[in-house]
Amino acid sequence: MHDQLSDGRTFRLFNVIDDYRREGLAIEVGFSLPSMRVTRALDQLLEWRAKPTIIRCDNGPEFISHEFVSWAKTRNIRIEYIQPGKPQQNAYIERTNRTIRYSWLSKHLFETLEQVQDFATNWLWFYNHRRPHKANNGKPPLAA
Repeated sequence: MHDQLSDGRTFRLFNVIDDYRREGLAIEVGFSLPSMRVTRALDQLLEWRAKPTIIRCDNGPEFISHEFVSWAKTRNIRIEYIQPGKPQQNAYIERTNRTIRYSWLSKHLFETLEQVQDFATNWLWFYNHRRPHKANNGKPPLAA
């Protein structure tokens, strides 16, 4: 995803979702998110989560790069690319992206990346612990 700060500079968001639990795992914010930054964020997730068998993603440059492919191969993680122009093949992340866009990203004017990251981190906690999910019978993914 992408948006702009109040001064017009464009930033991006890298959103990671667990398809099975519908849990938001990470939102990484930056002016650019090259494959090295993506793999670093995924490595951080692997420090506290079980390694996935498959990662489903689009065909963005950060995901088709040699670095990302090598990273996945080294960890025995299969990459499943969606077909170009078929975002419905990655429906859970597209739904989450839409939720992010309409619930907070388009409603706030941020001045710094730190503000965006702080808001994203707090929202992700709310999304996982408080926000009802229809797919989970109205319960958040991490409801106690």
